[in-house]
Amino acid sequence: MDPILLEVYKHRFAGIADEMGAVLQRSSSSPNIKERRDYSCALFDSGARVIAQGDHLPVHLGSMPRSVAAALAGGPLQPGEIILLNDPFAGGTHLPDLTMVAPVYQATPEILDIPAASAPPFYVASRAHHADVGGIAPGSMAVAVDIYQEGLRIPPVRLRREGCQEPDPDMVRLLMANVRTPEEREGDIRAQMASLDVGTRRLHELMGDHGVEEPVAYVGHLIEYAERMTRALIADLPDGTYRFEDRLDDDGMGSGPLPIRVAVTIEGDEAEVDFTGTAPQCVGPLNAVEAVTLSATVYVFRCLLDPAVPPNHGSFAPIRLIAPEGTLVNARPPAAVAAGNVETSQRLVDVLFGALAQAAPDRVPAASQGTMNNLSIGGIDPRTGDSFTYYETTGGGMGGRPGSPGPSAIHCHMTNTCNTPVEALEHSYPLRVERYGVREGSGGVGKHAGGDGIVRQLRLLAPATVSLLCERRAFGPYGLQGGEAGRPGGGARLHADGGEEPMDGKGTWQFEREEGIRLETPGGGGWGSVEERCT
Repeated sequence: MDPILLEVYKHRFAGIADEMGAVLQRSSSSPNIKERRDYSCALFDSGARVIAQGDHLPVHLGSMPRSVAAALAGGPLQPGEIILLNDPFAGGTHLPDLTMVAPVYQATPEILDIPAASAPPFYVASRAHHADVGGIAPGSMAVAVDIYQEGLRIPPVRLRREGCQEPDPDMVRLLMANVRTPEEREGDIRAQMASLDVGTRRLHELMGDHGVEEPVAYVGHLIEYAERMTRALIADLPDGTYRFEDRLDDDGMGSGPLPIRVAVTIEGDEAEVDFTGTAPQCVGPLNAVEAVTLSATVYVFRCLLDPAVPPNHGSFAPIRLIAPEGTLVNARPPAAVAAGNVETSQRLVDVLFGALAQAAPDRVPAASQGTMNNLSIGGIDPRTGDSFTYYETTGGGMGGRPGSPGPSAIHCHMTNTCNTPVEALEHSYPLRVERYGVREGSGGVGKHAGGDGIVRQLRLLAPATVSLLCERRAFGPYGLQGGEAGRPGGGARLHADGGEEPMDGKGTWQFEREEGIRLETPGGGGWGSVEERCT
């Protein structure tokens, strides 16, 4: 193995994934993908092992291998085919995340004569959060009681067939008949397809330059390198079992608080992460599938690694996950799961960091805001007469760190999206942004204070349905090493006459024109005591 070539291939593979993401973003229709960048792209080898990921969303990327495996379970894919899926119980995460997978065979004149039993050396995949996939409320992120209420559930199906350039027209008609914004959805689906085609072309160019054997060999070397570095990280932690518990506020249906418990056992260069004792799956949508739990687990360990280590399958190998079936961290169908991907994933990070802070107190931050503050608004746009669906997550405070304060007003941990710029939001939707700023004083006090949250206030210019899925309303993000907790979040419904009333963190409401909503997101926890700061 040539170490220079190892570095070259690491950057070449990552560059392809990044370019796929750029194509997806720039060719998409919806602000949620174009502006907020709520998407992820990755490359996989013939065994569905992740090779490289774009600089995208942790909650997508760590769970995507399950989607690729599900796409391949139906048999080998032929050149040009694309598999589409979103079923959380068959490789997906939650229904708005549509995943596409395509094979990449070697570009040769014999490409149409590939034996049926042969496997392509690579696969490309993209996942994007679509702002509506049907369900009981616009945005497909309401407080549902089962997955059937959350939207259109898609098992692995062929979106594009061998030898075709266009998606299957019957499949497109089926999809578009089940969403509120079909033109926008079709545009985003075609953008995802374009991202796969770009990834395929780049891998063809790579194989054209170097053949198949060398790139495939360096895939193995990169995976071995990432595993070796992850094992070294774990071996550097003291052996022992480290326990932590935190809780979700409620499930939106009257049950709560909901505890999540973890025991992280470090033994040599391996880690066992055991969520036994976590609350049973709930009626509301806070249930996470096992792929989401695995994604959060791998993310936390990767946070302690040198950023230069490639994020590939090697990071998974030294970690054994125990996620009891039928609990919040490994729900059984037909559980509602929309918030498991966005809210429970954040609490999983909190409990894992809380446990690892006992093993590496000088390397782990206090809790960040611990929620994505999901807001969905949908109705009829009076400017066009067409349906609209607006979906956004809102940042908050990051936890104070061993060496510095936590940043304010930032997306943390399992989300890595941007905000929708005010200009783009007001252009695309019948909404007006009245306030958008830092929520001063919401970060926890400490030697290194937690970052402050955000205050965001919107006014509706048309009647609409409003849904919230928010956490950390009852329990603020914890501090570490003597630091104080951050302030919990809050929200209010703003009436047209100037009055206002508090809003629960989860629910769906009918708003009238000129009513508004204010979100106040949590601050991060503080790290270290105030006395340390003063000495």
